[in-house]
Amino acid sequence: MHELTWGLPVISYFFLAGLGAGAITVSGSVLLRKGGFGASRFAVARCGALIGPIPVMLGTFLIVFELGQPFRALNLFHLINLSPMSIGSWFLNIFITMSVLYAMTFLPPSAGPGDRLAPFRRVLAWILVPLGIGVAVYTGIMLGAMPSRPFWNSPILAALFTLSALSSGVASIILAGVFFRRKSNDVEIRADYENSSYLLVTSDALLIAGELMVVFLFLLFGHLTIGDTKYAIATIMPGGPLALLFWGLVVGIGLLIPLVIELFQVAPKLLYNREFKSLVSLEVAIPVAILIGGFALRYVIVVAGQITAPTTL
Repeated sequence: MHELTWGLPVISYFFLAGLGAGAITVSGSVLLRKGGFGASRFAVARCGALIGPIPVMLGTFLIVFELGQPFRALNLFHLINLSPMSIGSWFLNIFITMSVLYAMTFLPPSAGPGDRLAPFRRVLAWILVPLGIGVAVYTGIMLGAMPSRPFWNSPILAALFTLSALSSGVASIILAGVFFRRKSNDVEIRADYENSSYLLVTSDALLIAGELMVVFLFLLFGHLTIGDTKYAIATIMPGGPLALLFWGLVVGIGLLIPLVIELFQVAPKLLYNREFKSLVSLEVAIPVAILIGGFALRYVIVVAGQITAPTTL
């Protein structure tokens, strides 16, 4: 048995921080770039903006109290140094502050694309898109900065966490849209909603495809590396202690199944320009599967890194 220093609170922090950063990044990108979303652009951006700060704050709360002495976390803000922990703490502090301000610009009943808060909202979006990507990247860099854990010493880990964070952000927006969108029989409103759903599903399919490619590169890097890293990567390969979780939950439920279903959803419109029809059942099931896979990914990565200490000096 291996004693785990980092348990569920830390794993949850990695997942929640990535989810919130992904939702904010998607929100800001949609608000700034439009990307064909039409009239639904503001609604999609608002959904991501209101989701984003909550998981990041919750995750930060969990990891601070995991220290046992919560007020020790304040020491990270006394001075700025180049350690991953210090830089990440400042990133999180700035991100949470800015994302809360950004979310507040969507709260007034009169909030809309051309309201008086629009210029301020756009400035915040320009800041939060790179900041959100930075928070997502940081979670992978923080693990990779620990040389005593060969499983984490991969230059690909940060890219894997970033793509997973963006995909989780899109999934959370799709899922929230099911429960909070206003029902309407207006043909134009329905068409605009279907168009935004199509764009979100297509974006998510691209992110998942990229994530699968990065997973392959992560495994290839570990397999071709001689020594501790090759030994460490064996924990998630067939026969390893975490193989079932990795291949079943992360790759199967979290990536392959959602990707196949999303491709079947978008293929008729993408290839034949047929009307896209979103199904509520899939708008719930697929995002849930992606979020489960995203959490399982962090669980496998964090646990595998702790049960595979270096075998050579």
